[in-house]
Amino acid sequence: MNIHEYQAKQVLKSFGVSVANGIPAFSVDEAVKAAEELGGPVWVVKSQIHAGGRGKGGGVKVVKSIDEVRSEAERMLGMTLVTHQTGPEGKVVNRIYIEEGSAIERELYLSCLVDRETSKIAFVASTEGGMNIEEVAEATPEKIVTVHVEPAVGYAPYVGRKIAAALKLEGKQVKQCVKMIGQLYEAFTQKDMALLEINPLVVNGDGDLICLDAKVGFDDNALFRHKDIMELRDETEEDAKELEASKYDLSYITLDGEIGCMVNGAGLAMGTMDIIKLYGSEPANFLDVGGGATAEKVTAAFKIITSDPNVKGILVNIFGGIMRCDVIAEGVITAVKEVGLKVPLVVRLEGTNVEKGQKIIDESGLNVISASNLDDAAKKIVQAVKEAA
Repeated sequence: MNIHEYQAKQVLKSFGVSVANGIPAFSVDEAVKAAEELGGPVWVVKSQIHAGGRGKGGGVKVVKSIDEVRSEAERMLGMTLVTHQTGPEGKVVNRIYIEEGSAIERELYLSCLVDRETSKIAFVASTEGGMNIEEVAEATPEKIVTVHVEPAVGYAPYVGRKIAAALKLEGKQVKQCVKMIGQLYEAFTQKDMALLEINPLVVNGDGDLICLDAKVGFDDNALFRHKDIMELRDETEEDAKELEASKYDLSYITLDGEIGCMVNGAGLAMGTMDIIKLYGSEPANFLDVGGGATAEKVTAAFKIITSDPNVKGILVNIFGGIMRCDVIAEGVITAVKEVGLKVPLVVRLEGTNVEKGQKIIDESGLNVISASNLDDAAKKIVQAVKEAA
């Protein structure tokens, strides 16, 4: 789960991290009131969406008067902001953040994440802040330094000193860095974060370290432990289909293709997506209904797939281990009868109660194409979509 910048800063501030002062606003009047409360003389008006690159898209503006704050708030609120991370469709700005201006001497990059290769938490630091870190990594990888935290030891000051050296900090900034890295590590571990990115981390005019931006994502599997974080969820920022899927405990991710997939098991789902690509088409989604799915969950999954206007065909690929093929068949038939079938549907069933499942489909009277194996299923759905085009 992701949260907005101002929310991320509130979380970090609760752990003692130094951040610039700011106030969120949901209307123009609230933005003006926030600017007056902060006092100026320089403010930064920031659009709040779950995507990076806001500045390049016109979603971050430095202003020097209350009238400019009002003008920028009027422009941003309700606008569709397009960045390299939103895709061409962009995202609607429903809230903004009014922040006090900061005199910036240096811009740095800092992030914290779980390094799955080493099974350790890693800090990634670079002197090239304010830029796309991917570009820095490609063009000048020597400017990126990764420092791991030993899980058996936890955070120790030497980690902060290594990062301070990598960022070429001096004097009091080294001490500030050691303290800040410890605070960030505590926030990361206590709140079960999946990603913490500060870009830029700045040295201000007084020579102090300040988090000027913050991007935070949390491990969905640990959210049950953090009701305070769950309350920060902004459902308007999430894909409607993914949000609906989460209500039924379905693992669903929207993709850009044309063939909807309903599969049980993440590995089988990935294999299904790969073979669709092998035969010249693209998957429209990743969908794992899980090993213990009920007919109700299968029905919900089918409805979510058919709600995507880009779907030109559907492939159901089920291997019945814990999951029974007859349950899947009942769910598919129920969903088809409820929402209608306007695109080709190929069903491949194998495993527990496969004969019962196949019988349910065959006797349904619906125009469903049966497949004997995954290869056969992929060929048939790709061909069916081409013929229907």
